[in-house]
Amino acid sequence: MTAGDDALLAAALEARKHARAPYSEFPVGAAVLGKSGRIYTGSNVESSSYGLTLCAERLALCFALHQGETEITHIAVVADTEGAPGPCGACRQIMFDYAPDSVVLMANLRGDQRVATTRELMPWGFGPGDLAAYNTRRQKGPK
Repeated sequence: MTAGDDALLAAALEARKHARAPYSEFPVGAAVLGKSGRIYTGSNVESSSYGLTLCAERLALCFALHQGETEITHIAVVADTEGAPGPCGACRQIMFDYAPDSVVLMANLRGDQRVATTRELMPWGFGPGDLAAYNTRRQKGPK
């Protein structure tokens, strides 16, 4: 891990303090680094209708995209887990869609860390390129 990685993990740890997790009591913090050098943070925000819950990673990533960031280079996630936490499947999909070449830093509160790329977290992922190829075939008409 580099000093930049440590700063991103620290931002995720700070974001965790703003989690709204009244149901699971499992606060998670995330931070993403844009190519611009700006850091965007998010925390999980739960709903009593669990399917409406926002994960920290998706919130941070969406905030970056909403602010005009076009390329995400790093994503950090921090939670109080036994080992370094991995993003859920929904977060991995959004990461694959919008940050497929990013480095993902994962850490727990005890200092356990691991690093992977988004593509390593989503082998054989389905993304924008698959839809573009499908639409190209569809425009050519039936076989």
